[in-house]
Amino acid sequence: MKIKTNSNAFVRARIIKGMSQRELAKQSGLSPSYISLLERSVKSVGPATAKRLSDLLEQPLDTLFVIE
Repeated sequence: MKIKTNSNAFVRARIIKGMSQRELAKQSGLSPSYISLLERSVKSVGPATAKRLSDLLEQPLDTLFVIE
């Protein structure tokens, strides 16, 4: 089981919150390059990280992420 980013929804949520990739990375404790990989659906994400990001972006998990 992999948790992948719904790229369009993720980027849209970040932009609506007025955050750059760098700002989201700083607030989430992740690297900017990892945020970039998530936005392009190159990397999968763990459940705790997915929850943290959905909380920061104030979006439901199932909007931002897809379980494959």
